[in-house]
Amino acid sequence: MTKISADQVTYIAGLARLSLDPDEVDRMARDMDRILEWVATLEELDTSDITPTAHAIELETPVREDEAAPALDPEVAVSNAPRHVGTAFSVPKVLEGEEG
Repeated sequence: MTKISADQVTYIAGLARLSLDPDEVDRMARDMDRILEWVATLEELDTSDITPTAHAIELETPVREDEAAPALDPEVAVSNAPRHVGTAFSVPKVLEGEEG
């Protein structure tokens, strides 16, 4: 029994901006059916004792101490900027109606 119709494949291909000939549509429908069958077999697994995780293995996040440091001199901060006004970065206006 086909779960994915040719119309569904054509619709999905349109969303992806793909053009498929009729043979490719039929092949994709069969491939998608096989994928859904495989997913259905996974749904049969008992995962009640499995803890949800973001990664398959434990990962440590390297962190450094948060230490206060002197601020960067404003003149130095803008010294390599393509455009600046005094000690401020000058950037193109991106919003209409904004003054500045």
